[in-house]
Amino acid sequence: MKNLRNYFISGLLFWIPLGLSIVVIKFFLELVNDIVPPEYLPEALFNLESVIPGSGIVWVILIMLITGVLVNNFIGRKILELWDRLLNKIPGFRGVYNALKQLSDTVLSPSGESFKKAVLVEYPRKGMWTIAFQTGNYHGEVEKKIGEEIINIYVPTTPNPTSGFFIMLPKDDVIELDMSVDEAFKLIISTGVVAPN
Repeated sequence: MKNLRNYFISGLLFWIPLGLSIVVIKFFLELVNDIVPPEYLPEALFNLESVIPGSGIVWVILIMLITGVLVNNFIGRKILELWDRLLNKIPGFRGVYNALKQLSDTVLSPSGESFKKAVLVEYPRKGMWTIAFQTGNYHGEVEKKIGEEIINIYVPTTPNPTSGFFIMLPKDDVIELDMSVDEAFKLIISTGVVAPN
């Protein structure tokens, strides 16, 4: 009976991630096809008889690349500033837009300032250890008041690392880990089941 239960759990551990991945990808591809007008999908342009799931992704990638080129030059940056100012004048929308913009700027930052490295800290009390991530450097008022070099730390919750706690710790209280940020995320999301290589 114990072997049957173990086989069943092993089967679940194989099929659940695969099934959820397929569902998420299918949802994303259908969403993209719904965004792009049907007459501009490749199957309509080339008179194909069957619908190609996610064919609208071609247009989405092109639009992202063209937008990226435009906003990375002087004129594009000025237009982007005007656009931000315009959106910040819309009541109700302003708060949501700014929060999402800050989140995406932090997570997708090309400078790599979002999560620098995986670290080990004693949290929430001494003698209890957790994996956290070093974030950007802050050397302001807090560091002056404490009188020690401070490191900004993000302590994620398990199994959902998008919520967590921002804490400031003295550098001496933080242990750097050799594991990569990706490996640390896998360990946290899997609640310690998936160990780093």
